[in-house]
Amino acid sequence: MCGRYVLRTDPSQLADQLGIGQPEMFEQVAETFEPNYNVAPTDPVVAAIERHPRDAEPGSEAVRKLREVRWGLVPSWAKDRKIGQKMFNARIETVTEKASFKRAFMKRRCIIPADGYYEWYKPAGPKPVKQPFFIHDASGDALAFAGLYELWRDPEIEDKEDPAAWLWSATILTTASVGGLHRIHDRMPVIVPRAHFDAWLDPDYGSGEGDADALLGLLDAGRDPHLDTFPVSPAVNSVRNNGPELVVPLEAE
Repeated sequence: MCGRYVLRTDPSQLADQLGIGQPEMFEQVAETFEPNYNVAPTDPVVAAIERHPRDAEPGSEAVRKLREVRWGLVPSWAKDRKIGQKMFNARIETVTEKASFKRAFMKRRCIIPADGYYEWYKPAGPKPVKQPFFIHDASGDALAFAGLYELWRDPEIEDKEDPAAWLWSATILTTASVGGLHRIHDRMPVIVPRAHFDAWLDPDYGSGEGDADALLGLLDAGRDPHLDTFPVSPAVNSVRNNGPELVVPLEAE
């Protein structure tokens, strides 16, 4: 499970890490960006998405950009956007089978950057107090969470050309925890290896027979990332708390 994370890296740096060289492909996100130390489901989040331009000629190259999406995937067939409140994660083990995710997995993949995420360790005992941990890349680089995105048409807005008529939303793929992470929690976000950014984001990769297995194979290479962990203040438990103090290591008593 991944239900809270941190994003503080500037969009220009994220764009560089994600292979987005043209400023116009991340400027819109940069204009409104503020570091968020307690990102929660239904929040607007940053995602790297690659799509063919709407009026492009057949065979034209897809364009990669950073854009803002809502965390919590709303399938195109959903009657109400509220369904997204519970769909902020998708299990990699069943993503090719679940109606809510399987089409997006084949055609609408994204990368959701994060400087780290929180997970709660639950000790044994009759009244255990959960201890939050911050989990991040040992190198300090942003993590590249494997995500899926969808566009949902808001039926209350008549003009389909109105940008507000379309809700962009996303979910984060999760998998079984590896290494020492399983001592904190049994699930972790799937991380896309840098070498596979292009294939994962390519909207044309996924139309052939066997591509689902190939896509899953791309993610297998990122199954054992070099992640560091440390306990942090329980202040992170409340989404109302948001600041750099949330990622300060908790001193041992």
